[in-house]
Amino acid sequence: MIAIPVVLLIGISKGGFAGSLGILSVPLLSLLIPPVQAAAIILPILCCMDIFGLIAYRRRADWRNVFYLLPGAVTGILVGYLLFNYLSTDFIKVLLGVICVVFTLLHYARKRTAETKAAPSLAKGSIWGGVAGFTSFVAHAGGPPLQFYMLPQKIDKTLYVGTSVWFFFVINYVKLIPYAALGEFSTENIGTSLVLFPLAPIGIWLGVKAHKMIPEDIFYRIAYLLVLLTGGKLLWDGLTGMGLLF
Repeated sequence: MIAIPVVLLIGISKGGFAGSLGILSVPLLSLLIPPVQAAAIILPILCCMDIFGLIAYRRRADWRNVFYLLPGAVTGILVGYLLFNYLSTDFIKVLLGVICVVFTLLHYARKRTAETKAAPSLAKGSIWGGVAGFTSFVAHAGGPPLQFYMLPQKIDKTLYVGTSVWFFFVINYVKLIPYAALGEFSTENIGTSLVLFPLAPIGIWLGVKAHKMIPEDIFYRIAYLLVLLTGGKLLWDGLTGMGLLF
């Protein structure tokens, strides 16, 4: 009952409608199963969806941003692999929640002062690519750090989605190696992934349709709102799990 809407949500985000939706996948499944198992089940589905995403956006990407982001992302994945057995799920949720909330608040603060666009940056791309690689590895939650870097540039929404699609296509397939090394692809997990696979193209199709129908200004408003709501939810869950909220 939870896995079906989760996979559809991931597909909708992969299809280009407000990519922050995908961050909800592991937290939602973690209501029923351990987070590590949830992440292992979702990864093959993400890799499948990435292929459909490339079909839809294969010729649309800001290649300079892709190349600025990827080296840091691979480094972040390596750090996540090395620390995988030492980080608590609640700590990761708090970290992601802080990123989401601060990102959104800074966005609205900038809107009050200036409407200038940020430019692509190798330094910023390396830093936020590294954060995205790390959070993507531990919880498939690389969306908010990527948005932190990309959204202030205010590029065309289709170019933005295409850049995201190519970025996550590369890092999700890179993640297969350390996940396999950690022994997370058990027969049970892979079997569950296979059962959910047919939902992947349906979710992608819904996301592509929504992307084409929603105007760019509304698209970005929805994206920022989803980032804020997701951040608040992650902060609440993480702090509650750490015993800091009752």
